[in-house]
Amino acid sequence: MTVRGFAWRVVAAIVVASALPVAVLRVVPPFTTAFMLAHKWPLARGDEACADIRYAWVPRREIGKNVFRAVIAAEDQRFAGHAGFDFDAIEDALEERGASGHSRGASTISQQVAKNVFLWPGRSLVRKGLEAWLTIWIEVLWPKQRILEVYVNVAQFGRCTFGVGAASRAFFRKSPSALTLSEAALLAAVLPNPVERRVEMPSGRVRARAAWIASQAARVEVPE
Repeated sequence: MTVRGFAWRVVAAIVVASALPVAVLRVVPPFTTAFMLAHKWPLARGDEACADIRYAWVPRREIGKNVFRAVIAAEDQRFAGHAGFDFDAIEDALEERGASGHSRGASTISQQVAKNVFLWPGRSLVRKGLEAWLTIWIEVLWPKQRILEVYVNVAQFGRCTFGVGAASRAFFRKSPSALTLSEAALLAAVLPNPVERRVEMPSGRVRARAAWIASQAARVEVPE
């Protein structure tokens, strides 16, 4: 085998290894994620393990539109229009970091799905590169509706609580189809740090953020 032939086989193997699991999860709900497993069997000393992970997949048709509006308003208001990366948000984050020395997140919902479903907790250039690579495949192989459906089903909304199905029942004793906009906004307000920010005991800052999310929700576009 020539060097060129070997290189093409390696490239083909990488493409298949990346695209296949993404293609499967276009139609199959994730059974679990690395983030859920990390909470069940934490690697870092001092991290408290979850005896039980609360997670129950809920299909899109059984999730109220308030949930989708709230998470888009909170996390990625240009979600319907971008192809996986919000370069305006990235530029704004870089400018803010240069001005203040502090950085804020600029990850889109698509990027967060890539991270939450396929990768592991933590920060590194390797993981960020894999996240970008998988985000491309997610945008190519999944419609926007599926990306949003998976996101609200695997996002962490509380300690040991993943997905809007488990969260709505744990915190509001109702199904996600029955959540009011203020309730959905409160869930979205704890992202992306649902351990320090609490839905069941929201701080004044969390309540203020929830109010802002609710005010933004009418302006965002939810892919149909």
